[in-house]
Amino acid sequence: MAETKTIKEKTVELIDALKATCQTYGMGNDGNEYKIITQVFLYKFLNDKFGYEVKKVSPALKNAEKWELTYAEMSEDDRLDIFDTLSSDIPRLYPEHLIANLWNQQAKGDFDLIFDSTMTDIADKNIDIFSTQTAQNTKIPLFEKLTQYVTDDAARAPFARALVDKLVNFSFEEAFEQHYDFFADIFEYLIKDYNTAGGGKYAEYYTPHAIATIMARLLVGKATDLHNIECYDPSAGTGTLLMALAHQIGEDKCTIFAQDISQRSNKMLKLNLILNGLVSSLDHAIQGDTLVAPYHKSDNGTELRTFDYVVSNPPFKMDFSDTRERIAAMPVRFWAGVPKVPAKKKESMAIYTLFIQHVLNSLKAKGKGAIVVPTGFVTAKSGVEKKILQHIVDEHIVYGCISMPSNVFANTGTNVSVLFFDNSKETEKVVLIDASKLGEEYKDGNNQKRRLRDFEIDKIVDTFLNKEAVDDFSVAVTYDEIKEKKYSLSAGQYFDVKIEYVELSQDEFNARMSAYADKLQEYFTEGDKLKIEIMEQLKKVKYE
Repeated sequence: MAETKTIKEKTVELIDALKATCQTYGMGNDGNEYKIITQVFLYKFLNDKFGYEVKKVSPALKNAEKWELTYAEMSEDDRLDIFDTLSSDIPRLYPEHLIANLWNQQAKGDFDLIFDSTMTDIADKNIDIFSTQTAQNTKIPLFEKLTQYVTDDAARAPFARALVDKLVNFSFEEAFEQHYDFFADIFEYLIKDYNTAGGGKYAEYYTPHAIATIMARLLVGKATDLHNIECYDPSAGTGTLLMALAHQIGEDKCTIFAQDISQRSNKMLKLNLILNGLVSSLDHAIQGDTLVAPYHKSDNGTELRTFDYVVSNPPFKMDFSDTRERIAAMPVRFWAGVPKVPAKKKESMAIYTLFIQHVLNSLKAKGKGAIVVPTGFVTAKSGVEKKILQHIVDEHIVYGCISMPSNVFANTGTNVSVLFFDNSKETEKVVLIDASKLGEEYKDGNNQKRRLRDFEIDKIVDTFLNKEAVDDFSVAVTYDEIKEKKYSLSAGQYFDVKIEYVELSQDEFNARMSAYADKLQEYFTEGDKLKIEIMEQLKKVKYE
C-alpha cells in the first residue's frame, strides 16, 4: 500500500517541479528564475484560496462536482454577490482567471500570451489590495508577464503549458488552516536558492528562523493583552523577522510596515505577507532606500513614524559613499554620526550603525526593538559605534544582548549578536547571554554552519525572560556595572573567573614540583641541542 504524502511533502514536490521546468527551458539559476517560481507559486496559492473561500459562502459551488464549471455558468450578478461576501484579503477572480480555464486552453498556439494576460489581468483587477509600492508611490502589481524571460519565442508556449501541468494535480486547501506554522518552512524552502548576498547593494540578508523566533518571543515576552499593534522593519528583506513577530502577537492583532531597497526582496516579502494572512499590510510594504528616503512618516509628514515593535537585520558593511553626504545632512536622524568613506576598502563602511540609529528613532515612547549586529559592536571603543553604545546604556534603552553561535547565518561568517531595546527605560537590569557555544553543526553545500535546536531556543528565551544568572552562559547586570566595564555588553566579561583548588600533601606537592623541574630541564636540553644543530647548519651554508 502506497504511503500517503503530507501536504508539506507535496508542496515541496511542487516547488521542485517548477524549478525543474525552469531548468528544462534554460532558466536554471537565471536572474529571473525567482520571479517565475515565486509568482507561479503565488498564483496557485491564490487560485486555491479563492476556491476554498467561495465554496464556504456558496452552497451551489460547495456541492458542485467541479466548482469551476458551476462558477463559469453563474451570472455576473451572482458572482458579484459572492464577491460582496468575501473578505478584502481574498482576490477577486473571474472564470477566465482560474487554472482550470488555462488547462482547457492549452492546445491553443498562443498559449504563452493567454497565460501572461491571465496573470496580468488578475493583477490589474486586484491592484488596490494586492500591490506593494515604491517610495515614490509607484504601485508594483501582483504579477507580471513571465514567458518573456524565455529567450526562444517558439519555446514560450510549451513553457507556459509545462508550468500549468505542474499546478493542476495539487491543492493547498488542507494547508489553509495552518497559516504560519506551515508556510514559514515552505517559504524558506521556496526562496532558499534565490535569497543570497549576490543581489547587489543592500542585498537580501536572510535571517535564520531560529533567530527570528527568539527575537519575536523576547520582544513580546509575556504580554497577552495586545491589539492594534504596529510592527516595522526598515531593512525588511523577505520579511522573516516581521512574520515571526506578527505570529507571536497574532496576525489579526497587528499591522506590518516595511521598507527595503531591493526589488527582489519586495516581491518575496509580498508573497510572504499573502501566505501568512497579512494582505492588509501589503500597502505598507515599500521598496526604497530607508536611510536616504524613509517612507513611513508621522501624520505631519515630516517626522518619522514610530512603532510598537521595530526589528531589523541590516547589512553590516557596505559602500554607501554615493549617498553618504545626503545621509550626513540629516544630523537629527543620525545623531551619533555617519561613518566616513575610507581611502581603501569602501565596502567596509559600517552601514549597520545607521540602521541602529534609525531603529531607535522609530520606537514609540514605550516601544521595543531588536536588531542584529556584528558582535564586535558590543565592545566598541571608538567612533560612531562607541557613541551609540554609550547612548543606549546611559539612557537605559538597551535591556539585553545575546551573542549567537558563529556561522549561524547562511551568508556571512561574521559573529553576530542581537541587541534588545526598550524605550520605556523602565528596566533595572540588562540581560547578557553568551549563546556562542550552543547549536549543532551541519553542512550547507560546502559550508560548515550551525543551527540552534528547539530546546536551545527555549533555554535562551527562558533565561532572558527570567533574568537568570547561569554559569558561563548569562548574567543580569546594572547599567552602572556596564559603565564600570567600559560599556561592554559582552556577557563573558562579567563571568567570574573560577580557579580549581586541589588539596595536596607535602609529599605530593614536592613530587609535582620535581616533575615540573625535570620537564623544564628536558626542554632546555632539547633547546641546546637544537641550537647547536642550527649553528652547524649555518656554518655549512657559509662555507658553501
